[in-house]
Amino acid sequence: MKKVRMLLFVLVVGFAMILTACSSSSSGGSDDEILIGTILPVSGNNATDGKDMQNAMEMAIEEINKAGGVLGKKIKLEVADDACDPQTATTAANKLVSSKVVAVVGGYCSGATLPASGVFHNAGIPLIVPAANSSELPAQGYDTLFLINGLVPNQAQTAADYFNDKGAKKIVIIHDNSAYSKNLADFAVKSVEGNGGEVIAFEAINPEEKDFGSLMTKLKSLNPDGTFFTGYYAAAGLMKKQFEQKDVPGLFMVGDGSYSQDLIDIAGTDAEGILVTATPQASFIPGAEDFVKKYEEKFDLSPGPYSALSYNGMQLLFDAIERADSTDSEDIKKAIKETKAFEAVGQVIEFNEENSLNESNFRVLTVVDGKFDLAN
Repeated sequence: MKKVRMLLFVLVVGFAMILTACSSSSSGGSDDEILIGTILPVSGNNATDGKDMQNAMEMAIEEINKAGGVLGKKIKLEVADDACDPQTATTAANKLVSSKVVAVVGGYCSGATLPASGVFHNAGIPLIVPAANSSELPAQGYDTLFLINGLVPNQAQTAADYFNDKGAKKIVIIHDNSAYSKNLADFAVKSVEGNGGEVIAFEAINPEEKDFGSLMTKLKSLNPDGTFFTGYYAAAGLMKKQFEQKDVPGLFMVGDGSYSQDLIDIAGTDAEGILVTATPQASFIPGAEDFVKKYEEKFDLSPGPYSALSYNGMQLLFDAIERADSTDSEDIKKAIKETKAFEAVGQVIEFNEENSLNESNFRVLTVVDGKFDLAN
């Protein structure tokens, strides 16, 4: 009889422990915390922008926690490093799923965000993406994926329109074979040709290359009106230096994957005149003065290209959780989708059928005296 009672006791205690574990896992944190994830490159060539995005998210979390949190609970951030690498991103995404985050804000490189978004979709966890913008992302059809940056087709058209307005008709397009870069390059071809221009060369590089001398020699012989590199800043900075050394004619433009202070640092004095298709950083956004001031005071540096968008993504998530009155991922996803005219830093967020922005936010910037400025 004693053995039977002991067995019943063990079963009851074990069942209670299971119930407690299930309750804890469904809440996405402890009783007084809501666990939110972010997936970013905090190592590798793109760590500067990844850290900038993380800074902005942490600033948003600090502000909301000081104001009492969300649904009476404090927000806690779980950071996963994707290193802008697809395989690493898959591991990082699974780490966040295992941590039982209720939602994720993040995604810098499209090549890493694509597989990560699939992991979150399979787990039913909403992902708000403030930077990655490949057209392949919404094409997946995931109802858990929300993009608050303009998409690649918008960026390609912005580049083509600028070239056209400047009378640049003969265009060279260069990519680095990454998902984002190739996607942007392909759309750039369509946009340039759609404007009546001609793509006189379509080249691919290895992003780890250091010597672009032979490529620049080829470009010079083609006498282009404009060159558009769609890869990332590590290669872009070196390419611009060698572009100038070889006296290649025409305008030199890069995509938003190269929109970083590191681009200027790498190119040095040859950075002058680089054109960039990008979502303008907070410094160029009317009404963002308070955000810029708070960021500079907290981190002792200026906000980078995706700081405002990352801050906005986190604020949007807070708002969705409040409207959902729930920390259940399914409820949060539904609330994000139903967002109407959410006023954020430099943008009003509302989603179309494919869960991307209704209006493009791309502009053309340039480097003047070692700093980014709006291009004329």
